[in-house]
Amino acid sequence: MKKSLYLVAALLVGTVLGFLLSEITDGSLISLVSDEVESEQPEILYWVAPMDPNFRRDGPGKSPMGMDLVPVYADGAEPAAGTVEIDSSVTQNLGVRSEPVNFGRLDREIETVGYVEYDENALQHIHTRVDGWVEKLSVKAEGDPVKKDETLFELYSRTLINAQQEYLLAKESAQGPLIAASQERLVSLGMTAPEILELDRTKTVSQRVKVVADTDGVVAMLGIREGVYVTPATHVMSIADLERVWILAEVMERYADAIKIGQRVIFEVDSKPGRRFEGQVEYIYPEMDPRTRSLKVRIGYSVQEDLFRPNMFARVSIIVEGEGDVIYVPTSAVIRGGASDRVVVDLGDGRFKSAPVVVGYESGNTTVISRGLDVEDRVVTSGQFLIDSESNIDTALARFEEHANDPTTRENVDAEILDVNLDKGTLRVKHGPIESWGWRPMTMNLKVSKQSMLEEVEIGVRVRLEIEKQPSGAVHITKISEANQ
Repeated sequence: MKKSLYLVAALLVGTVLGFLLSEITDGSLISLVSDEVESEQPEILYWVAPMDPNFRRDGPGKSPMGMDLVPVYADGAEPAAGTVEIDSSVTQNLGVRSEPVNFGRLDREIETVGYVEYDENALQHIHTRVDGWVEKLSVKAEGDPVKKDETLFELYSRTLINAQQEYLLAKESAQGPLIAASQERLVSLGMTAPEILELDRTKTVSQRVKVVADTDGVVAMLGIREGVYVTPATHVMSIADLERVWILAEVMERYADAIKIGQRVIFEVDSKPGRRFEGQVEYIYPEMDPRTRSLKVRIGYSVQEDLFRPNMFARVSIIVEGEGDVIYVPTSAVIRGGASDRVVVDLGDGRFKSAPVVVGYESGNTTVISRGLDVEDRVVTSGQFLIDSESNIDTALARFEEHANDPTTRENVDAEILDVNLDKGTLRVKHGPIESWGWRPMTMNLKVSKQSMLEEVEIGVRVRLEIEKQPSGAVHITKISEANQ
């Protein structure tokens, strides 16, 4: 009995296996599995261009730019206005590169130019204390080097000769008060202590008095020649000490508030290529230059073995230490605009969007972003201009569709009348923003609904305009009133 049951079971199993093998052989089971796999794939609604979501086709093909169309599936969410989706192969072909934003302290380098000048605090101005004639001038031209205690010139003065004679007579009289008074007069007229001692020793009046240099340097200014008659008011010459110089730098007005006394400065001069010298800000001049709109900054530098010649050109970098952590990006990532600045944010998975930002200061090849980005964001640093233009087009179309169903729209805005055109029936106005329409402040020509409105306005006057947008897209001024105070 048991053998019969086993036999029947074996026959049933064999029959089932045979049926399955036959189904596999004729492909029906494979077709069934394939249908199930295909049913799991989302439905393709249409195909779009990678760089133009408004270019749609029912099947695969090429975009006007020659790129392969990409499918849009039924379960795919609609991208937000301004968001651009690009296939990974396309981003690679376009050379799109992105990197995370940086967060931390960023020292600022203000780059400008300057020139070398004498340290005026170290200038020695030569004047005589008595009138007379210049004889035996030792220095002949500006720029001549001089050494400390070197004779610059000799002065012949009748006043000084008479004072020496009076001193000798006072010495012979042996009257102490008279001797002291005579000696003080010699000192006041410019004679040095060694010269007075020589007069005491020789008891001979010197016909000429030597004028010597108090320090090493060069002749920065020479205002005399041999035989010239000079007085105490005559500026005879100036001697500059080249061991210390000034770098006078011109800083643009927008950087004026960042400059502080004591900041470190790095500068270079063309005569010493490849070398960098360090100084510091010593003085900030109080006035702006009205012609160049720049602020003059004085930088002190103590010369060691190098020679810096006045009027040398210098490239200057003033180091401004950062005050706290900031978000900063490569300057190449910032798209400068007339009304606002933007960056293209990499949202991931081939999605990008332009984001308005508030730009702070620049330092080298980086720019601080004061507002508009988070520390987790990534920004596009290459190929961002094409993505930005596509994102702005998408945003503009979204705004158009948003207001397309409005039969008419009226808004009020303050404006300034710039011109009146009676022939065309238009006003040229400079108006403020209209947020509901997505309008920024701009200057434009607007047609008035009644010609009589043109007789009620004056050029240069601020008014309150009521403007109406027609379904056709035309905009008319429907009412003109006094501007809000």
